[in-house]
Amino acid sequence: MDGLERLTTQGVEEIFPGGAVALAERLKSVGDRPLRIKLGIDPTRPDLHLGHTVALRKLRQFQDAGHTAILLIGDFTALIGDPTGKSKTRPRLSPEEIEENAKTYLDQAKLILDFETPGRLELRRNSEWLSDLSLQNIIELLASMTVGQMLAKEDFGERYAAKTPIALHEFLYPLMQGYDSVALQADVELGGTDQRFNLLVGRDIQTLHKQTPQLCLILPLLVGLDGFQKMSKSLDNYVGLTMDPLTMYSRLEKVRDDLIERYFSLLTDVEIATLPSHARERQKHLALTITAQYHGQEAAQKAQQDAIALTATSRTNEISDQVPGFAFGHLNFPLRLAELLKEAGLCPSNSQARTQISGGGVRIEGEKITDPEFLIPDPESIEGKILQLGKKQFRRLIR
Repeated sequence: MDGLERLTTQGVEEIFPGGAVALAERLKSVGDRPLRIKLGIDPTRPDLHLGHTVALRKLRQFQDAGHTAILLIGDFTALIGDPTGKSKTRPRLSPEEIEENAKTYLDQAKLILDFETPGRLELRRNSEWLSDLSLQNIIELLASMTVGQMLAKEDFGERYAAKTPIALHEFLYPLMQGYDSVALQADVELGGTDQRFNLLVGRDIQTLHKQTPQLCLILPLLVGLDGFQKMSKSLDNYVGLTMDPLTMYSRLEKVRDDLIERYFSLLTDVEIATLPSHARERQKHLALTITAQYHGQEAAQKAQQDAIALTATSRTNEISDQVPGFAFGHLNFPLRLAELLKEAGLCPSNSQARTQISGGGVRIEGEKITDPEFLIPDPESIEGKILQLGKKQFRRLIR
């Protein structure tokens, strides 16, 4: 597979308009100038999961091919919030929350992108230009699209049909994301299949500003561990980049057989033809490969060994030295078990933690607890004990 073929086919759903031919023609038209490849990320959450890495890995491929990657932190658009996929107006974040999230995003993006080689990366924030827009500029943006065109966006259309409120500021989001492409003079913009509308708006607004409109490189969404829905922390079907090696490995070795090749294709550089034929060996190979990408080969191999040991024994005292610790000294007591599960990173929310407890999936020191409102009276009652969720997720509780 040559460089251009890799850029246009590996993990690519569509290149609009014109497909791979259009990208080849754009390369010829710019001569020796590197293409400017835009990827926008709104820091609405403090961490990234493997679903986010699909676009980051494609951006890295363009870097390796000699082009300029533009990682755009949407610190201004995050104040509005992307309405894509939302059934109601999303809560607006404060500038302080956005800034804190942006910092952790960048720390994790460094695991994938080349931040060191001069000319390989432009790191930008759209507050650089959006915060300076005048009312006249905003009116011009709004005048570039009709209400009918906005309602053609699936999410808006469904909400309008259901008589669910749509705030006027939400219409600004795709317009401002489009204006980002003007400010950056983007040749190509990357985005998931759920971002198609927003990317096409960028083309329209570039045309209005007499720029050559960007090509839209549409990437597939990564299905989560449940095998059905897009990977999402809120659905607890995710693998986070900051997860400890054992948790990351244990989650990945459960990926469904029919998703294994998809995960390899979107998340690794492993050739599908080289994979083991046995399904269970493929699962383990996937878990080891991805854990090594983010934690190193030695940590990944240890995680694999620990996972095998955890599977082989159900005796808590034999596994206490093999699991990651969680320091709970900053928490206030009495403390609900659901809150402890969330703080320890085993559940994304208190409500999901209570569901896991009610379902009999939670143990402390081997003892099953099924009361969703279970209260831990003091630190001494859990210090040094093992908190367990399911068969393979453990935390050693450290004061």
